[in-house]
Amino acid sequence: MSTLQHTPDLSVNVRPGRRARYRLNLDARSIVFYAILIAFSLFFLFPLVWMAGTSLKSIEEVGRPQLSLLPEVPQWSNYGNLFADPSFYRAYVNSIFVVVVTLVGTVGSISFVAYAFARLEWRGRNLVFALMLGTLMLPAQATLVPQYVLFYNLGWIRTFNPITIPGFFAGGAAMIFLLRQFMVGIPKELDEAAMIDGANPLQTWWYIILPLSRPAIATITVFLFVGLWNNLINPLLYLQKAELFTMPVFVAGKFNLQESPIPWQTIMAASVTFVLPVLVIFMFTQRFFVQGIAATGGKEG
Repeated sequence: MSTLQHTPDLSVNVRPGRRARYRLNLDARSIVFYAILIAFSLFFLFPLVWMAGTSLKSIEEVGRPQLSLLPEVPQWSNYGNLFADPSFYRAYVNSIFVVVVTLVGTVGSISFVAYAFARLEWRGRNLVFALMLGTLMLPAQATLVPQYVLFYNLGWIRTFNPITIPGFFAGGAAMIFLLRQFMVGIPKELDEAAMIDGANPLQTWWYIILPLSRPAIATITVFLFVGLWNNLINPLLYLQKAELFTMPVFVAGKFNLQESPIPWQTIMAASVTFVLPVLVIFMFTQRFFVQGIAATGGKEG
């Protein structure tokens, strides 16, 4: 008994050392992990910093063969010359108008169609859903000519109609799929409780499903906003009038890249003002964006 009582507890002496080594290994892995993240962040931030720095350079600095991120003396007059151009403001307002109208119509119609696929039972639903997903394999370039002929016969050329109105008809199979996958994961009992309370399917969609789908809606809103804001082909194809040009068409057509020297400082100043709304939108919706991606990634149809 006395031998057992006085036997030293080796585990007490070993465990603290193991804990220390475990913490040390964990800290080393964390340092390496964060170092890799910082390196990738700097890699992706480099074009933005270079663009912002070039927008403040003089035309002599831009023409130098040496690469420099920041200007020697910031030339704020580059932005002053840009803001003095009335066509710049007109293009910016046109872009905001097109994006807002199209975004409201597209998000509303997509949420309605996704609700029908996810929550309502109707004959042929799976077949229609499969056909819709099949449209993802059709290149957008293959539909440019038929769409142009259609809008030309409707008399919509040189108007905003070809860019804004199609959004009200749930354009975008990928966005419908993403939102539908999120809605599938919402418990069906909520629909049944709403029906017991006397709500019809439209009220259930508006008062229950849409509020619960905010992360997924924020995700598709960010995707659609970036796509619409950067869209060059459709405005260039259908607007055909300087008064209707959006920012991508303005930036692409305003500056003559054949002249020498090319005014890269002014082009970059216009690009900075063009990129800022995208960064602001993503900054304010980042939390919902990450939640939506995480929530929809593991759903099964």
